[in-house]
Order: sequence, then structure tokens, then C-alpha cells
Amino acid sequence: MAIKKQVIKTKPVVKVTFSIDAKEANTAAVVGDFNNWNPAEGTLSKLKTGTFKATFDLPKDNSFEFKYLVDGIYVNDPEADSYAYNDFAGAENSVLAL
Repeated sequence: MAIKKQVIKTKPVVKVTFSIDAKEANTAAVVGDFNNWNPAEGTLSKLKTGTFKATFDLPKDNSFEFKYLVDGIYVNDPEADSYAYNDFAGAENSVLAL
């Protein structure tokens, strides 16, 4: 898993690339505060290597809770900036700081 951040100097956004290695999986998405936890808005594309990947423009100077949804199972990113306990989910979420 990896998160790559690219600050766009001319816009108030950061291009964030999410990727997760899931060779055996059929579907993967990133869900979080930035897309209302909607898998349809966070679909990741599967590459030939078995890695799922996508890039999203997110507003800078924010932090977002998120998780990956791989074949219906929620997974945290070990490379997240931090983690936050979520009472609704009853579990920790990954946190992305921009």
C-alpha cells in the first residue's frame, strides 16, 4: 500500500494517489470523509501487477479519515499519516493529512 501526495501550487488541491496491492481481489475502492464513504466515488483500477490504483484531487490543508474496501472488506493503510478511532465503525480508520 502506498499514498503519494503532489501539491498543486496553482490550485488549492493536492493530487493524492492511493494504491493497494491485492492480486487476488476482484474490486477495490478507497472510501472516506472526502467521498462520503461511497465506494462508487473511490473506485480503484486494477493494474496488470495486481495493484489497485487511482488519483484524486483533494482540498489541501485538511485531514481525512479513510479505508480501503477490498472485495467488501475494510482495510487500513499501514502508511497512513495517523489513525483515529471512529465510534460509528467501532474501529480505527486511517488518517490522511494534507
